[in-house]
Formats: sequence, structure tokens, C-alpha cells
Amino acid sequence: MNRRDFIRNTGLTLTGLLLSPWAAYAFPNREGETLVPFADQPQDAPRRGLLDWSEFNSFITPNNKFFNVSHYNRPKIDPATWKLEISGLVENEMTLTLEDIKSLPKKETNFTLECSGNHGFPTFTGAIGNAKWGGTPLAPILKKAGIKNNGIEVIFFGHDSRKEKIRDITMPQNFARSMSVEDATDENHLLCYEMNGQPLPQNNGAPVRLIAPGWYGIASVKWLKRIEVRDTRFMGRFMGRDYVTIREEKRPDGESVWMETSVGRTKLKALAAKVTRIGDEYRIYGAAWGAPIKKVEVSIDNGPWQEVTIEPRDDDEFAWKIWHLDWKNPTTGEHTIVARAIDTSGNIQPEADSDYIKGKHTYWESNGQVIQKINIE
Repeated sequence: MNRRDFIRNTGLTLTGLLLSPWAAYAFPNREGETLVPFADQPQDAPRRGLLDWSEFNSFITPNNKFFNVSHYNRPKIDPATWKLEISGLVENEMTLTLEDIKSLPKKETNFTLECSGNHGFPTFTGAIGNAKWGGTPLAPILKKAGIKNNGIEVIFFGHDSRKEKIRDITMPQNFARSMSVEDATDENHLLCYEMNGQPLPQNNGAPVRLIAPGWYGIASVKWLKRIEVRDTRFMGRFMGRDYVTIREEKRPDGESVWMETSVGRTKLKALAAKVTRIGDEYRIYGAAWGAPIKKVEVSIDNGPWQEVTIEPRDDDEFAWKIWHLDWKNPTTGEHTIVARAIDTSGNIQPEADSDYIKGKHTYWESNGQVIQKINIE
């Protein structure tokens, strides 16, 4: 199927596809303010390719400061020869070039991408960033491919690969993650080829990656190679063995039940990112993400919860919310600051020592409240 026929047969046109706005976003900085560093913040974030929260000053994370994670190699792929195969239990198998994909209607989405291991241990605190992702929606392409009735799982394969040993079998494996057909055909998913208005960087999955808003970063497969529909559940390394949350749950009769679940959608979280001062006037800045945010509250030194000011921006369902709280007359000495997010359904970000968090025995999907320490001189 050539590109012109593909566009005509999908029924895709630019008319009627709303592009997400990306207006300039005013971060609530104050002229002349200086940073008051947290006492317990890792100092090597930039060297490790992680977000430096002390430099948190924009809604969009620049490409050169955006974290990236790879599990196998980081393939360098020629965009001119790259192709995406769509196969398996579909009526119409396809092979699309980058030109084919770019010729389809473009959509841009502001989405905060977070590694599911972020804050899973003390020194891994900046595996997150917010970008304007540009590409074409995946759902119409899968619709045109025609998923057969017995297809239940959509597997996304990357070009990155390595040999894996399972029991006594050594085999070459490409990185892969899957979703149910219902999840894969979500209208928000993109075949993404741009990041912040620029071609997708090589370390972030060029020439094309999946962007799955609302899911942890592991679901947004980079360096896409093949999309395959199958009639059985996929249980590759990064679904069935790695990126698995192990949780101990207590039944009413006291019995412990151990549950193993594959990392999936992002969880509700807020974080106090940094503190600044102008003279004796202090301000706490932070972000909240992972769910539709209703409000964010901050407690200082285990005091009462204070509601923060969230910068208004209603058009970004999947992007973090920027907030600040003016801290009046802090006393000299050490203080603790903790933030919590509350979503529109009334769910509250759990405390770090809650049964929900303590019952989790792996570092994935860590969304407990983060306590920050700071010294006021």
C-alpha cells in the first residue's frame, strides 16, 4: 500500500484533528531570587543524565536536559531507511516509512514522562521530564490494519537488542512491551518523531518511538521496529520478570498475599522541587503529576497542611502542574518540607510510611510522599 492510498483509506485528514496548543508558559519565578539548597538532595543528577531539581524553572524540559534510559544498546538508525512493520493478527499488514508517518495528521501532546523507578531509592530522583511530543495518533493506523477478533495483545518491539538467557536457553531479544488491544488503541497514543519541536533525539528513541500518555516511561517503547498483534499475553523480560512490582497485601484474617504486577500507568505524585529566597521572603516550588490534579498541599515540620497555588493551565491533561507556596518567616535551623497531591477523584498521595508503600518490596512505582530537609541560616 503506497502512502497516498494509505492516507485516503484511513480516512485521516487534517480537518477535525485538534492539535494541542503549546503557548509560552510563564513559570512563577521572582526576579532576584536565590536558591536555598536542600540538605539531602543528590548533587550528581546532571552527570547521571537526570533532572536537576535545583534548576527547575520551566514547564518544558529542554531536550539536552531530558533524562533517557536504555536497557540494551542505543541503536543509531538511518531515518531514510527506517521502516515500521505492523503485523500479526491484523487484516492488513503494513510497512510504513518515516515519510509515510509524517504525511499523516500531526498531533502534539504535553506529557510528563517519568521512569517507574524514579524515587525508588534515594539517589535516583530526577528520572522525569515534561516535553511537547509530536507525531501521529496510533489508533487510526491500528484501525486501518484491522485487528482480528482473536487479537488480544499489541506488542511494541524496539530496535535495541541483546542476548538473554532464560533457564538454559540463550536467545537474541529485542526490547519489547505490550498493551491490551483496548489500551493500545487509546486515542492519546502517538507514533512520535518530534520532541519540543525538534526531531526526536537519538537517545530518546529516534527516528520514531511510542508515546503513551498516562503510563510510566517503560511503556513508551523507543526506536520502534515492529508492532505485532497476538492472541496470547506477552511475557517478555520487561513484562513478566523485570519491571514487576511485588507487593505484600494483608487480608482481613491476617494472611499475607504476595502480588506481582507489571508496571503500568503512572501514579499520583507531588514533589517540593526547590526553595528560593529574596531577603527574608522564601518560596517553595514544586510539581504534581500522575493523575488529574485537584490540589496540592505542603506540610512544614509536620505542621498543618497548607494548600499551594497551582499555575493555571487546563489544556494539558498529561503534563505536570507547577505550583508554589510562599513560606513566611521560617526560623533558623533545619526544617522538613513534604508535599502531597490530591486528584479529582479524592485520592491522596500516600505517606512514605503508609502500609500501602511499606507493603511494596520493589522500587518500581514509588509514589510515597517525599520528605525534603533544608537548613535556614
